[in-house]
Amino acid sequence: MSRTILAIDDSASIRMMVSFTLKESGYRVIEAKDGLDGLDKLRGETVDMVITDLNMPKMDGIDLVRGIRQNPGSRFTPVIMLTTESQDVRKHEARAAGATGWITKPFRPEQLLAVVRKVLG
Repeated sequence: MSRTILAIDDSASIRMMVSFTLKESGYRVIEAKDGLDGLDKLRGETVDMVITDLNMPKMDGIDLVRGIRQNPGSRFTPVIMLTTESQDVRKHEARAAGATGWITKPFRPEQLLAVVRKVLG
């Protein structure tokens, strides 16, 4: 059975690139357009990992991570931040909220897959 990854980004082109990269490697991908949409989709699905942007409308990535960690069903789901932000302050804020890792955009598909494989084992 393939692993399921929830990809959350307000940019349709980034969602498409992440989705294409992961699907080509055999992962099942669910897409969401912002943090609220992501939390909603997470409630209806069992996912093995979440990959999310930091800066999004309605709910940003930090608040999303907090929401994921408050839900008993997703408390231990790995969450990777995929963002243009690279400041240490933002990385520490994400880790404090419960993020598992950080990838800075622009990213290479091989880089994304390496992180996914490392985290999912």
